[in-house]
Amino acid sequence: MPDNTLQRQQLRQYIRQLRRQLSPAAQQQAATALVTQALNLAQVASSQHIALYLANDAELDTFPLIQALWQQGKQVYLPVLHPISAGYLLFVQYQQDTLLYPNKFGIPEPLPACHRLRPVNQLDIIFTPLVAFDAVGNRLGMGGGFYDRTLAQLAPDSHCQVIGLAHSCQQIETVPTEAWDIPLQQIITPDHCFNFCSNRRGA
Repeated sequence: MPDNTLQRQQLRQYIRQLRRQLSPAAQQQAATALVTQALNLAQVASSQHIALYLANDAELDTFPLIQALWQQGKQVYLPVLHPISAGYLLFVQYQQDTLLYPNKFGIPEPLPACHRLRPVNQLDIIFTPLVAFDAVGNRLGMGGGFYDRTLAQLAPDSHCQVIGLAHSCQQIETVPTEAWDIPLQQIITPDHCFNFCSNRRGA
């Protein structure tokens, strides 16, 4: 196994264990702080179609933010495993009465009904999960490549912004990158908003 691949796997295990050690109170506090951070962003205020995800494996809880966006009349979308193109995601509208079903990873998702789908290029913001990030916006995902493949479909002139969400403990000195990795332009933690304006769009 190449050294870089092994290093990435070890980092994933280490950071996932770190965030699993966060207490329920710390998780709740982080989720509340995320709402404040996100709603203070000018691009959130001006956006209508926003994709998020439901937390899994001790990820930063996004549900309070989803509720806050609903209260503002925003349209919220969740990632769904593509039923035909393996390794890709679809984004499906998520409302308060939307029924959710566990996918093959046990993560709840809505059914991919055609009338609720929104192409990635027609989303205003995609908030993406991550395992680790560094000070220049490099993102380490879970290793499945679902977001990498899906967001590679964004047109060069797309207005859609991709923003990473993470606990503060998920920041590391340097993320070991691969050729296909594209750094994020922005990453939000409960206590800071990192901007990497020189980065290309991606995740």
